Amino acid sequence: MEVYEYDLLVVGSGPGCQSAAVHAAELGKRVGLIERKPYIGGVSLQTGTIPSKALREAAYLASRFGARGMRQTRPASDGLDSAFLADAVARKQAVVDNQESLLLQRLLAAGVDLLPGEAAFADPHTLTITRADGGRQRLRAAVIVLATGSRPRRPPDVPFDKSRVLDSSSILKLRRPPRQLLVVGGGVIACEFATLFAPLGVQVQLVDSHAHLLAYLDEDIQRILEAEMLEMGVALHMRTPVATIHREGERVALVTADGQRLEADMLLYALGREPNYAGLNLAAAGLSADDNGWVLLNEHHQTSQAHIYIVGDLAGRPSLASTAMEQGRKAASHAFGTGSPPASGALPMAIYTIPELSYVGLTERELRERNIAYVVGRARFAESARGGIIGAERGFMKLLVGRADRAILGVHVIGESASELVHVGQMAINCAAGVDLLAQTMFNYPTLAQCYKNAALDCVRRLNQTV
Repeated sequence: MEVYEYDLLVVGSGPGCQSAAVHAAELGKRVGLIERKPYIGGVSLQTGTIPSKALREAAYLASRFGARGMRQTRPASDGLDSAFLADAVARKQAVVDNQESLLLQRLLAAGVDLLPGEAAFADPHTLTITRADGGRQRLRAAVIVLATGSRPRRPPDVPFDKSRVLDSSSILKLRRPPRQLLVVGGGVIACEFATLFAPLGVQVQLVDSHAHLLAYLDEDIQRILEAEMLEMGVALHMRTPVATIHREGERVALVTADGQRLEADMLLYALGREPNYAGLNLAAAGLSADDNGWVLLNEHHQTSQAHIYIVGDLAGRPSLASTAMEQGRKAASHAFGTGSPPASGALPMAIYTIPELSYVGLTERELRERNIAYVVGRARFAESARGGIIGAERGFMKLLVGRADRAILGVHVIGESASELVHVGQMAINCAAGVDLLAQTMFNYPTLAQCYKNAALDCVRRLNQTV
C-alpha cells in the first residue's frame, strides 16, 4: 500500500476548496489546504464576488431617495466624490476581513491543516509546495482537489495599466472615481460594474458586439434591464465590435470596427476569464488542457486521473460561488465512497446589477426549443403595496408553468431582493410543487413575496381558460 501524508490535499481556498476540505475533515479524513496568497478565500472573497457586491451595496444605498418611493435610483448631480468611494472601499474591506476571519475559524475548527505556498505536481499523487521564503516541501495525498480559480482575460493588445485601463480585479482598488467610464463587454461583470457606477454620476458607455446584454436571459428580464440602464444614463453601443484600445495621456480611446471613436477617463475591459492552471505543472500529473484551455471532467468533476478533481471557476461555467460549494462537497463525497449526495435540483442564478436579477429553471426560449406547452404568469412590483413603498416601478416577476401538469418550469425576477425572492421558486421547482400551491399560499403583507401569489393566480387564470 502506498503511504500518503494526507487523505486529501486541496489547492486553493475559494468556496469549492473550503467545502471539499471541511466535508472531508468531517468524514474523519486528514486534510491539507494549500494557498499561495497571504490570505485565504480566493477570488470569491478577496477580489471578486464579495468585494464587488459590498461596493454595489454601498452604491445602491447612496443612490436612493424618496421622490417616488423610499428607495429610488437618482443620478448624482455632482458625481461620485472621492470621500464616498474611499468610505465604500473601507466598508468593503471590513466585510472581506470579517468573512476571512470566519472562514479561518471554520477551517481550523474542522481540523484542516493550512499549508502556505504555491503547489505544483511532481507526480500524480505528489505536490511540491514552494513557500514565500523559498523553502520547499513535498506532500503526497490519496485524493487531490484543484480549485485555483480563474482570472480576467487580458489580451496582449489591450494596454492594461491598473490606472486607466482596468480589469475586474484592479477596478475594485480605485480610490478616485472617474468622470467617464468605458466598459467593454456585455456579460455579468460588465453589467454589474456599469450599473454600480452610473447611478452615482459617472458617465458610462458600454460597448459590446452582441445584439443584447446577457443574451441567455429571459427576454422580458433582458428588456427591463436594458431600459433601467438607459434610464440611469448608460449609453449602450450594441452590435459594436472593438478594433483598438489605447492610452492618450490621461485619457483612454476606443475605436470600434466601423471607425467610431469613444473616449473616457477610464476603461474597464470585461470580456471573459481564463483558468489558473499556470504553475500547477499538469503534465507531471498526466493531465492536459483541451484546445480551449480547460481540463475535461466527468459528471463527478473527476479528471482523467480518477483521484484528481477540479471544482469551482477552474472547472468552467457556471463559475458561481454557490455551485463551487456544491461541487466541492460532492467531489469529497464521491472520492471517499460515502455515496454521491442527492442531486441539487434546479440551481438559481443571480446577477447583482442595479436592479439585481435572478432566475431558476427554464426560459421561454428554452421551452419553445423543447416544444413544451406552457403559460406565463406575470406580476409587477409596482402593483404590490411593498413595491409602491420602495418605488420599485420596473420590478417584475415571471412564472413559466407547464400546460399539461401545471408544474413550475421557470422563475424569473428583476428588482429589489430578486436574489432572495428566487429561492421560493427554487424550492417549489425542486419539490415538484405545482402552480396551485403558490396560488393558494398566504404571504406576509406588505411584501414583495406576494408577487408569487399574483403571478401564480395569473397562471391559473390562463390555464383554466384553456381547459
